[in-house]
Amino acid sequence: MTIGAREALQVCDVIVGYKNYVKTIADISEGKEVFQFGMRKEIERCRKAIELAKDGKLVALVSSGDPGIYGMAGLVLELATEKDDVDIEIIPGVSAVNAAASALGAPLMHDFAVISLSDLLTPWEKIETRLRCTAAADFVIALYNPKSTKRDWQIKTARDIFMQFRNPKTPVGLYAKANGQQLYTISDLASFIELPIDMNTTIIIGNSQTRVVDGRMITPRGYKI
Repeated sequence: MTIGAREALQVCDVIVGYKNYVKTIADISEGKEVFQFGMRKEIERCRKAIELAKDGKLVALVSSGDPGIYGMAGLVLELATEKDDVDIEIIPGVSAVNAAASALGAPLMHDFAVISLSDLLTPWEKIETRLRCTAAADFVIALYNPKSTKRDWQIKTARDIFMQFRNPKTPVGLYAKANGQQLYTISDLASFIELPIDMNTTIIIGNSQTRVVDGRMITPRGYKI
């Protein structure tokens, strides 16, 4: 969480968000009006926030990570119309890709792409095309939403695609947070699939230049040293 996000939560009248996200800010939300929503209620969340703002309340619509990266910023802007007459400020946060990169070393020092493997809102055919194109272009790739209990084949397919373009020893970092602790490990393209992976895992697959130095992933920018 950024300082700006914490300050916004402290001064707002109302907090709106996914119930699991709201739980993580219980220390800040105490004494405030809170509206919690379940999974797949993103439109309802945004509409409620807009409705409350129209009533003159200062509303914080909560996302995890950064609201503009797979968060609520785009949807609330789509839903808010001129007649709503509400001011919307998007306050940046720290996306999982930033947190993962910092924990793992410096794997994002050159061009990279972020791809979600969730096909809930995006057809898998389009996701697979993006995987193939970025793999062929030698981007470092960060994967979001790689695996769930009902959706376990996508990460295997993604790994197989990258194996067509990259050395099996290409460094791969896995990152997650649990109970406030950062959990991360470095493996390689051939073996990372055997490690524990779920929806909260962020995976960073190195490019042809990425290497591991003293236990940290580094993708050289190209400086002459």
